[in-house]
Amino acid sequence: MTDLPPISPHPETLAQETVDELFQKLRQKQGNWVEWGNAIALLQKSGYNPQVIFEATGFEPVQQNQVVVGSQVFSSIEKGNASEAMRSHFSMRGSDVLYELRLLTHEERAAAAELAFNQKIDCDEAKEIARAIKDFSRFGTPPDGFTYDPGDAVAYQSWKLAKQNTDLQVRSRLIAKGLKFATTPAARKKIEELLVDFSVDPKRPAPTLPFYRLESEDELPRIVPVVGELPLTAKDLQGVPIVEEVGAFRMVKFAGEQAWVPLPGWQVILAAEDPVALMCESDRFPTRPTTSPEPVLVIVDRSDREWDERAYFVVESNGDLEFQWFDTTPSIPLLGKIIVILRPKRVLDVDFNKDSWQLDE
Repeated sequence: MTDLPPISPHPETLAQETVDELFQKLRQKQGNWVEWGNAIALLQKSGYNPQVIFEATGFEPVQQNQVVVGSQVFSSIEKGNASEAMRSHFSMRGSDVLYELRLLTHEERAAAAELAFNQKIDCDEAKEIARAIKDFSRFGTPPDGFTYDPGDAVAYQSWKLAKQNTDLQVRSRLIAKGLKFATTPAARKKIEELLVDFSVDPKRPAPTLPFYRLESEDELPRIVPVVGELPLTAKDLQGVPIVEEVGAFRMVKFAGEQAWVPLPGWQVILAAEDPVALMCESDRFPTRPTTSPEPVLVIVDRSDREWDERAYFVVESNGDLEFQWFDTTPSIPLLGKIIVILRPKRVLDVDFNKDSWQLDE
């Protein structure tokens, strides 16, 4: 086999014989999808990037991600108190369903997978029940009539949406869905009450996400290193590191883990007491934009941790940061308020603006 480019500067070394066996397993589709996911994960940790694995095996990068994450979820539910029938089912199919359960805790994954197996749900429904279980887990005490059982969590989401809906057909579908998933008698009773109770709790609309897009070159400042104030020496001048701008937002990195990014002097940014920047794709928000996903820079004021129904906040869930809006006072700590979500400037030709003759015209 020829040398292949690594994805990590410090890959985990595998014997060449093992690498050849893993590639052969994937090319010939030996074993089940869980084994494929484990094989791809080993190859990636060993330094082979998704494109190289795709060219060698036919597994597209998106499919690689699905089976790798799905196999990790499968491993976690195997360690839980899962039924043999459910484990047998998901060992042969359902990587897309298990992939949607990735954001749940290990205990929640096992219960959600059991629910998915019993209800024979697809990946779209799996995404819904994962979100319902995750949202429900934030309650310090379960709402009246419901429990932390995953079926009750999904039933509660249906009950809540039905209470907010005036359309009788939509309301009826939500009630039927709630009854389908409700596990405890108390939860079923709570939903059945909606058959005779037609009162509506108006849904509080989620606020608009604070998206901005850089439009002109004047809004793209540059970070320039400062040598100091004269008198200075040649050593002082030569000792300043070269500044290399990275990505659509011209982020600047120096030695170590520190990095800086230039931001326009907008009032909302100047008024922030403790702003920090996070990078992600635009589809990571609860209210997703209708446009295609693109890289965005999320500016968070860490000093602003007081709940506001008109704002989105950063919270921690299962050890990872998430962006959430809360229509009532949350029971979990708020880590900071989102003040700006910055989209990159649209540039058809990145090098166009660097030519002085182009700017002079």
